Amino acid sequence: MALTIKQQFFLAVLVLAFPLSKISRDRDITSDFVVPFGVNVTLLDGNFFTYTGMRPLITSYPPTNFLVTKATMAEFPSLNGQSDSYVVLQYPAGSVNPFHTYPCATELLFLTYGILEDGFVDTTNKLFTQRLQAGDIFVFPKGLVHYQFNYVENDSVIAVSTLSMLTII
Repeated sequence: MALTIKQQFFLAVLVLAFPLSKISRDRDITSDFVVPFGVNVTLLDGNFFTYTGMRPLITSYPPTNFLVTKATMAEFPSLNGQSDSYVVLQYPAGSVNPFHTYPCATELLFLTYGILEDGFVDTTNKLFTQRLQAGDIFVFPKGLVHYQFNYVENDSVIAVSTLSMLTII
């Protein structure tokens, strides 16, 4: 039985799209971890696996604008091959992290201080929202448009997010 033009077109799109789905995510590594070019693996110690770039956040005052502090492969080379990135999100009173998306990553947000409204829109245009309290975790499914909003007028919010990808757009 011969394929119709529509069936042939669909089959061609499927065949061409399959390889793209394999390269559009972080590649799996075949070793325990990736050593940067030019670094002697025998000289590595725990310092290679430690990132201290978040230390200033512990003693800092709340920012006056929404602030993102990243720990991606660029800042923390031992993340290479691990398919994870981390961010600390600081929201002054009344601030918003506007609608955005990570096409190839899931975001998991852990609220450490304050109250925060989170939301995302699914592929049927349904809006899902939740008001989080300190200690809550919220997941933003892969590729969906989402936001966070600190609606409290007199208090800041701090959250930690992990993304299932190496870089943050």
